[in-house]
Amino acid sequence: MTQPVSPVAGDGQTPEHATLDLETFLPYRLSVLTNHISRGLADIYSERFGISVTEWRVIAVLGRDRGLSANEVAERTAMDKVAVSRAVARLLERELLLRGMHDSDRRRSVLALSPAGEAVYDVVAPLALEYQQRVMAPLDADERATLLRLMDKLEASLAG
Repeated sequence: MTQPVSPVAGDGQTPEHATLDLETFLPYRLSVLTNHISRGLADIYSERFGISVTEWRVIAVLGRDRGLSANEVAERTAMDKVAVSRAVARLLERELLLRGMHDSDRRRSVLALSPAGEAVYDVVAPLALEYQQRVMAPLDADERATLLRLMDKLEASLAG
């Protein structure tokens, strides 16, 4: 049975607790911004190619860096390994990816875009770059450079 939750403590006083101001809470703000940006970008490729955000991220990474394992894709994108594994499986099933063996370690499988995957990448990548320009348009060149420098600094501090 669920108990009703009262916003007031038993003695009539408001309970003491930390107040989280979401408008200034960095993880919340970045998450909301990321969701807006990802959703806008997903509109560009999901209907046309039937791929998810996670699948596009796998394609984008492999479009730049061939011969990565699924674990390496997960590391580079900071995505959950299970989500990446599922995306890879769907992309392999749709023949957008190829799986091969690493040259020096035959136990290790590596991934690459298939010709069909490269065709998707070749269409979506320029559209993604155009979308990025629209998102960044309100910022001048100095602000864009500062934003990238600050993101690099935060990522470096969390990578340790």
